[in-house]
Amino acid sequence: MRATIKDVAQASGVSIKTVSRVLNKQPRVSEKARKSVQQAIETLNFRPSAAARSLVGHRTFQIALACDNPSPFYVHEMQAGIHERCRQDGVRMIAQPYDHRAEGLIEEIASLIDTTGIDGLILTPPISDRQDILDLLARREVSYVRVTPSGTVETSAVFIDNQAAANAMTRHLLALGHQRIGFVMGHPSYAGSVARHAGYVAALVESGRTPDPKLVREGGYDFASGAAAAEALLALADAPTAIFASNDEMAAGVLSVAHRRGMAVPGALSVAGFGDDALASFVWPPLTTIRQPTRQMGFQAADLLLAPAQDKASREVPFELIRRESTGGAPRR
Repeated sequence: MRATIKDVAQASGVSIKTVSRVLNKQPRVSEKARKSVQQAIETLNFRPSAAARSLVGHRTFQIALACDNPSPFYVHEMQAGIHERCRQDGVRMIAQPYDHRAEGLIEEIASLIDTTGIDGLILTPPISDRQDILDLLARREVSYVRVTPSGTVETSAVFIDNQAAANAMTRHLLALGHQRIGFVMGHPSYAGSVARHAGYVAALVESGRTPDPKLVREGGYDFASGAAAAEALLALADAPTAIFASNDEMAAGVLSVAHRRGMAVPGALSVAGFGDDALASFVWPPLTTIRQPTRQMGFQAADLLLAPAQDKASREVPFELIRRESTGGAPRR
C-alpha cells in the first residue's frame, strides 16, 4: 500500500501541516523536524502526488520549457539539464517547441499557461529575446527564467558571456597567424548573434586590424546556411584562411564545403565553431569550438526558477575554449 502524508506525519512525530511545509520547502520548520520528516519519507518511500501537493501549496508542480532552436543537440542537452533538476524536487517538466516567428506565438504561450497552470517557464533564445512575451508573463504573474546571451538583463537569467567567448576564439585564430578570418554570423535579430559578432570584431580591433565586412556572412544556425556562407567566403579573391562559425552546425557546413573543394583542414583552412555540441566531436577533423555548457545552463535555469524569491539573482556559467584538430597555423601564400 502506498504511504500517505498522514503516515509520514505519524512516523516522524509531527503534524501533517509540518510535513507539508517540508515537502513544499517552506520556512518556519525546525531543522530537527525537517530531518525527522525527511528520514520518514525515505523509510516509507513516500512519493507525494502532484494533485495533493497543489491543493496544499496552490502549485501544480509543473514547469515548462519554451524553445525554438534548430539544433537538436542544444535542445536535448537543455531538456536533460532541466529534467535533472526538476527530478530532485518531484517537479514535472513540459517541453514545448515553438516557432518564434509565428504570428500566434503569444496566444500559444497564453494557452500553455491557461491549460496547464504551470508554476513557471524557462525561455531560450530567440524566444527569450521577445519583450512581448516577457510582458505577457508579467501580466499573468508567471515566474520565468531566461537563458540569455549576457547578464545585462533585469530579469532572472542564466547566461554565458557570448561576446567574451567569441573574442577568445578570434584571438586564438589570430595567434595561429591568420590574417583574414571569416565569420559566419547567426540571424542579426538574435541578441546572441549580435554579441558573438561583437566579440569577433573587438578581437580584430584589439589586435590592430580593420574588420572587413566582406568576411562576414549571415547564417541561420543550421548546416545548410553554414555551407552557403562558406561557399561565398571561399569564392572571394582574397579568401579567408580561417572561418569561425557562430555554432557547430554551421561550422560543420563549412567543413563540408572545404572537403568538397579538396581543401585540407587545417592545412589550407582552419575552421572553428561555437557550442561544443556532440556534433563537434563527430565531424572530421573534430572541431575547435567554444564549450557552451548547455546541460548545466538548463540545470541552473530550473534551479533558479525553483529557488525562493530572494534567491533569483542571475547566474553566469563559464565557457571554455576547446582546441581540436580543425584549427592550425595559417598557410603561407
